[in-house]
Amino acid sequence: MFEELKGKKVLFISTKNLDYLRNTQEIRLLAEQAFQLDVIAFPDKSYPLRLMKVFWKLLRARCRQYQAVFVGFAPQLVVPFWGWKLKKSRLYIDFFISMYDTLCFDRKKVSPASFLGKRLLGADRRTLSRADVIVADTRAHGEYFCRELGADPDKVKVLYLEADREIYYPHRAERPWEAEGKYVVLYFGSVLPLQGVDIVLGAAELLKDRKEICFYIIGPVNGKLQAPQGGNIHYIPWLDQKKLSDYIAFSDLCLAGHFCASIDKARRTIPGKAYIYRAMEKPMILGDNAANRELYSDREPGIYFVEMGSSAKLAEKIMAIKKERDQNEDFFEKN
Repeated sequence: MFEELKGKKVLFISTKNLDYLRNTQEIRLLAEQAFQLDVIAFPDKSYPLRLMKVFWKLLRARCRQYQAVFVGFAPQLVVPFWGWKLKKSRLYIDFFISMYDTLCFDRKKVSPASFLGKRLLGADRRTLSRADVIVADTRAHGEYFCRELGADPDKVKVLYLEADREIYYPHRAERPWEAEGKYVVLYFGSVLPLQGVDIVLGAAELLKDRKEICFYIIGPVNGKLQAPQGGNIHYIPWLDQKKLSDYIAFSDLCLAGHFCASIDKARRTIPGKAYIYRAMEKPMILGDNAANRELYSDREPGIYFVEMGSSAKLAEKIMAIKKERDQNEDFFEKN
């Protein structure tokens, strides 16, 4: 996909913050091929401010000089409004999310039958119809775009996410005192519904009296979800990426997900944390779905699948993996 841009002048546009992982991944891949790569994206934390800056820059840009335009995050906010400036160039879009699916079915903010729901569906479909190449994050997601949103299957290409290996790589890190001598289970996330954080919390509740286990749950859980309390459960609202990588490094088992069984999107996407755990060579539990099985197999060491939607099954899987680890350690000690 990127090879066809070799030696060409390319414009990259994104409304997401410039250092967003998907942006940096695509900019790097484009820069490896393009003769000239120009970027319209900004680091500001405010989304409205970034959007205003992108629109202002686009208004002044001479887009006809580019042989290809690659629109990264949220092409629905760019292509319908600026298609008239982009029509002379080959158009690539990263359709990382469907706004219709995200707001109507994932987060349930809008009814799909409402005026706004229909407008979101129309924006998705118009954006997809104007693209020459549609980039999806998984095959399962791409198939959904074709089936539900009318995307042309011949235009869909898959680009899996990558972890930032300058931050997330195998290394040693010192454990806090409360984790010493215990089996450490870690989960981090932004508490989006499809992640199934409630399933993780339910498993922690079931195992809260197991003194040999130490849970770290990193993210804005308190105030959003009912958080079980136990001497072996530790909540951290936020960590910078470097500190997060240290917590992952000293953990014995990491929970990736997605674990929600009631939101279809959870079955079509691979959680970003899975790429991070794999880059750091950590054992992890994934939700058993088609998207995760595109890249991962339980025949690989350290890869485990669990039925989605069940805290009991997740707790059982955690204990089974711990037992397997303990038995292996006993075997090597005796031999």
